[in-house]
Amino acid sequence: MTYTKTSSLRKGLFLFIFLPFFSIHLSASPQDDGNFDPGSFIIDHVVDAHEWHIFSYKEKHVSVPLPIILFDNGKPVFFMSNKFHHGQDSYKGYALGFTEDTKGKIVKLGGIYEGYTGHITEDMADAINSNATLIDISITKNVCALFFSIGLIIWLFLYIANKYKKNPCKAPKGLQSIFEVLIVYIRDGIAKSSIGEKKYEKYLPYLLTLFFFIFLNNILGLIPLFPAGANVTGNIAVTAALALITFFVTLFSSNKNYWKHIFNTPGVPWWLKFPLPLMPFVELVGVFTKPVILMIRLFANILGGHIIVLSFICLIFIFGAMSPLIGYGVSVVSILFYLFMGLLELVVAFIQAFVFTLLSALYIGMAVEEHHEEETHHHTLPVNECS
Repeated sequence: MTYTKTSSLRKGLFLFIFLPFFSIHLSASPQDDGNFDPGSFIIDHVVDAHEWHIFSYKEKHVSVPLPIILFDNGKPVFFMSNKFHHGQDSYKGYALGFTEDTKGKIVKLGGIYEGYTGHITEDMADAINSNATLIDISITKNVCALFFSIGLIIWLFLYIANKYKKNPCKAPKGLQSIFEVLIVYIRDGIAKSSIGEKKYEKYLPYLLTLFFFIFLNNILGLIPLFPAGANVTGNIAVTAALALITFFVTLFSSNKNYWKHIFNTPGVPWWLKFPLPLMPFVELVGVFTKPVILMIRLFANILGGHIIVLSFICLIFIFGAMSPLIGYGVSVVSILFYLFMGLLELVVAFIQAFVFTLLSALYIGMAVEEHHEEETHHHTLPVNECS
């Protein structure tokens, strides 16, 4: 029995590690001239899409169609993305952008192609109606992955909460023991130390949600199996939304002391404040650059990690095109680097979630911090008692 379990575990670990290579090999598409294009290969794997591509084999694509929801001059339009046939066809005059300027967008055809359903070619570029007012609120791959991760987070925490309710006096087991360590660490190591023991409880739910949302999506982005594999936290729109939430939470939680430190920073020479308000200007700019730093830090680290991993895979195809023997030799080195980067990405997945949560807590802590006179009073009290 023990041997069977161990054997199954090894097989599962083998598939988890090496399945990315099989799926990447099947989905690797050559250029029109028959040469492998690493740039297009990497971009296709890290950008958002209107369908969830799983793999391709012998020019046959296996993908999950997603809803296309448009408002064309106020008129709602709804259909599934498989009507586009992977960007090769148009449907009722709508098509996936097939020019450099419109790639990744949905365009409307005009002129003689208005309402056209059929195969599209590059010669039809002049038929794109640039004056059309299209509002695209389609469910893309990243949006679908967001719904999945949110549902998974809700299920996990409801499951753990019910376990605590049913067995409040028993030691945690399984998922409880794992999540309890993280929750306590965020509470004591981030929220309390950054915001303060008197005010941290108000912001703890947000910080917990922030950490587990980023961490879970970072992990899911490393798994090349549907419904995981989407580059959610490597999408700047997602990181911008998270940074904006932190910005508004900080802004609406700020007190008078926070704004006093911005416009009349203590300990700064007067000639840096008047007549030219240099320091107030620097501090005010810092209020808006902080969320930008949050946004770029998470986006760049996650996206950069995915690009590096895919670059190692591309080396196999590039050298394999030169010589099959060289390709086999390079594949060994590429796989070793891929495994190393995969382990490193697991660490980065936690670190980036931790850093984003920590910086958010620090910004909130600075916004709600009271005047330092209270802190000085508490420190001088024991001295007076001893005297």
